[in-house]
Amino acid sequence: MADQGSAGRVVVAGASGLIGRALVDALHEDGIEVTRLVRRSPIAADEVQWFPGERPLDPGVLDGARAVVGLNGASIGRFPWTRSYKHELVWSRLLPTETLARAVRALGSDAPAFLSSSAVGYYPTRPGVRMTETAPRGDSFLADLCGEWEAAALTAREQARVVLLRTAPVVHPEGVLKPLMLLTRAGLSGPIGRGTQVWPWISLVDEVAAIRHLIDADVAGPVNLTGPTRATANDLGFALAMRMNRPYLVRAPEWGLRLVLGSDATEALLTNDTDVAPAVLQKSGFVFTHERVEDAVRAVVPPR
Repeated sequence: MADQGSAGRVVVAGASGLIGRALVDALHEDGIEVTRLVRRSPIAADEVQWFPGERPLDPGVLDGARAVVGLNGASIGRFPWTRSYKHELVWSRLLPTETLARAVRALGSDAPAFLSSSAVGYYPTRPGVRMTETAPRGDSFLADLCGEWEAAALTAREQARVVLLRTAPVVHPEGVLKPLMLLTRAGLSGPIGRGTQVWPWISLVDEVAAIRHLIDADVAGPVNLTGPTRATANDLGFALAMRMNRPYLVRAPEWGLRLVLGSDATEALLTNDTDVAPAVLQKSGFVFTHERVEDAVRAVVPPR
């Protein structure tokens, strides 16, 4: 892993989210200066107000920074995905990304590296196929969203090194575990659909470490931020149930999920069978702290 202390100032958009907060905290712990882009009036010296989609960001905010990290976007874990919420999912990602890319381009050869969030929802469901960054894009709503999101970031690649952070669901009580823990605590957890579908995953510790690694690594283009070992929905659900000392018996049928959550959300997040490998990340020398989904669960869920 690159020497984290060698990095200069880092600009973070989306610093109030789960990943953003953890990234800022980790950078601060190592004495790295951070500028946080916020949409409200600044209340701290390291905050700068911006208005994505309404007015350009002053390129001077990015001038001299080592990297700018864009992590904006409404939560894909909110259900159901109504027509209006789909609109929010799209534009809460595209407008901030376009605004950041425009400011990066304006700096020309002095532009910082641009690390822009994306998601493993980019890939299609292909049971039995282990996909790397060279795999084609899927044809779902989420895949199309990721494609547009990445295209917006790539408009800055002539001036800057652009890294597309194709992030898996984060194994954390504020991430993918949040709804699962509610069901498990109530004794209602069990296989989701078949339960044998492969779910990409990553721990928050490794997500943050990977972003920091990529700030300094000589890597550009798409990078899968996923755990290194394959895990099914049952692997994750059963590990959580064991940790919480609760049963894992109540199956959630696919038809019921579609009825409650809608087809797009169900297919994109719950019944998808997508085995995604962190090929570029591992080739660049990154070492994972949590190699199995069970390790990631144990790290953030106290035993009961």
